Amino acid sequence: MKGIIYARVSIPQTKKEMDIEEQVKVLKNWSNILSCKVQEVITERHSGFDLDRKGLFRLLDWVRKKEIEAVLVPNDTCLGKGEAKLAVIHQLFQSGCDIYSFQSGGKLELRADEWTMLSLLSKSDELRKNWKRYKISQGMRRAISEKDYSPQMNLANRGRGKRTKKSIPIEHIVSLKEKKLTFEEIAATLQGWGYHISRSTVHRRYREWIASSATLKPVEETDEN
Repeated sequence: MKGIIYARVSIPQTKKEMDIEEQVKVLKNWSNILSCKVQEVITERHSGFDLDRKGLFRLLDWVRKKEIEAVLVPNDTCLGKGEAKLAVIHQLFQSGCDIYSFQSGGKLELRADEWTMLSLLSKSDELRKNWKRYKISQGMRRAISEKDYSPQMNLANRGRGKRTKKSIPIEHIVSLKEKKLTFEEIAATLQGWGYHISRSTVHRRYREWIASSATLKPVEETDEN
C-alpha cells in the first residue's frame, strides 16, 4: 500500500511528546514492516487544537487525490487534540483512507465516545447529501414539467462523458426562475445537469440579466428567492 508519514509536535513541545526526528525514524521503520511505500514525510510544529496547519492541508491534498491508502502516525493525538482530532479523523475516513497508529500497533484505536461522535458526523454528512439530491430531483421535475423544455439538449459535449461548465446560459436560469424555482433550487438543478454553479452566482447572473433587459422591471434588492 501507499502511505504518508505525518509527524507533529506542539509549540512549545511537551515533555510527553517524542521529537519529530524520533517520530519519523520510528514510523519509517514501521512502514517497512507494514510493507507501506511512503510517498512523503510531512512534519510540522503546531498546536494540535488548531486546524489551520500547512502540513495538515498537504496531507489532505494527498488523501483527496486518492493517491494514498494510509496515513502513518505515532499516535492519535499527532493528528490533533480534542474536537480538532475528530475533525481530521472524520475527513480521512470519509476519503476512504486508513489511519495506522504506532501506539496502537495497527489501525487507529479510539474510545467508544469518540467512535460515537464520528458516527454522528457521518450521519450528518449522509443527511446533507440526501437533502441535496432531493433538491436536485425536485428542481428537475419542476423544470421539465413543460414538455417543450429540455435544457439538456443544449449542453455542449453531450454524450462525451463528464461535462465541466464554466459559463451558464442565462436562458436556463431565466426559464427556471419563471417556473417559480428559488435560486437555491435553480443552482441545485443546474448542478444536476453538469454545471458547476452556486446559489449566489445564479442570483447574481439573474440580477445582471434583469438590469440589462429594458423590457423587464428590476427586482427588489431584498429579493432572495
